[in-house]
Amino acid sequence: MKKWLCAAGLGLAMAASAGVQAADKIAVVNVSSIFQQLPARETVAKQLESEFKGRASELQNMERDLQTKMQKLQRDGSTMKASDRTKMEKDVMAQREKFSQKAQAFEQDNRRRQMEERNKILSRIQDAVKVIASKEGYDVVVDVNATAYFAAGKDITADVLKQVK
Repeated sequence: MKKWLCAAGLGLAMAASAGVQAADKIAVVNVSSIFQQLPARETVAKQLESEFKGRASELQNMERDLQTKMQKLQRDGSTMKASDRTKMEKDVMAQREKFSQKAQAFEQDNRRRQMEERNKILSRIQDAVKVIASKEGYDVVVDVNATAYFAAGKDITADVLKQVK
């Protein structure tokens, strides 16, 4: 029985090591470098900027108006009638709350759109990696930032960049 368990254990160890040996065609790719070098990234950034330009300028105008009212309240608050000062304080608080809500909605929408566009670009990069890996016969492709060492000949970043452009 001991011999049988030893043989089974040895067989499992050999099978596990054979599985590790099977993936000997490994390449690396620098996805962040490709992302930074893509001209589409700048185009998307300009598109998003123009998409949110109106809301951003509206928020800037609201902020400027709010600051003006706060300065006036601070400057003239001591000389105003109590009822006028209270009314102005309520107005400033309501405007501040409205500004805060609009600014938060703007940030969420902007962040969501940026993530959508970023994911589209990363999807294109991932598709290009798959094409290059299958064409070159690589079993595994790992991001360069996840590796401690790699051989220079196994870096497919330049090929993927050509494919994506």
